[in-house]
Amino acid sequence: MCDVCVMNTVKERMLSRRDLFRASAAVAAGAAVGGVVSAPPALAGGHGGVVDMTHVYDDAFPTYFGAPGITTEQPFNFAEHGFNLLQLSVNEHTGTHIDAPLHFSADGQSVDELPVDNLVVPLCVVDIAARAEADADAQVTPDDLRAWIATHGDIPDKACVAMHSGWAGKTGGDGYRNVGADEAMHFPGFHIEAAQMLIEETGAVAMAVDTLSLDHGPSADFATHYAWLPSGRYGIENLKGLDQVPAAGATLVVGAPTHRGGTGGPARIFAMI
Repeated sequence: MCDVCVMNTVKERMLSRRDLFRASAAVAAGAAVGGVVSAPPALAGGHGGVVDMTHVYDDAFPTYFGAPGITTEQPFNFAEHGFNLLQLSVNEHTGTHIDAPLHFSADGQSVDELPVDNLVVPLCVVDIAARAEADADAQVTPDDLRAWIATHGDIPDKACVAMHSGWAGKTGGDGYRNVGADEAMHFPGFHIEAAQMLIEETGAVAMAVDTLSLDHGPSADFATHYAWLPSGRYGIENLKGLDQVPAAGATLVVGAPTHRGGTGGPARIFAMI
């Protein structure tokens, strides 16, 4: 085939980015085949912008246990070897990351087993920032979920329900872990009753927080983790940018890692608005 013919064929087959999103509505109408899955309805309407929801992290980024979550070595560098390569040692639950069901269950899905159609989902943002400013131990409650529903309608199927507490801006200091005189951490999270409401009354598949844990800081029993993750749903911790997205209408794209048997892992996450 001549070069011109090849170029014309390629041009005819290419779609613009916007056309690709519109075309997803047609994909949703067909059954999943091989690696192709039905597109979430949120994609069909198209989006006009992208918000990065992922913290840049290094060995100084706060972690739940306080120890550095990543160490870096450079066995190859451009000056000596003609290319750069880093050797990383990473705690799975570092930076903006996924909690897979396996994290808090004996035999739940590992991070590589999360269904791909649960990783591109409608985003619902529950704002408790004003309450969290006054009370570091504030939690998302069923009343907060009911208020969101009263304003925005039902929580969409396969949604990610995210807590916006305003905590994302604290990562540069001790205020993120916020260890008190009682030696417990103090930061917001989801109340167990809110988690149970989402499990029993909605089709949500993900829960996200802009703090170190799905449970609020002083939790000693991890009740929300133990309710949410073994139900086959996943969590996202250390999300940022929730103040830059609407309470309803955005689509969250979760770049979950795929290391076999993983209990979670750092992820690149963004919202299409």
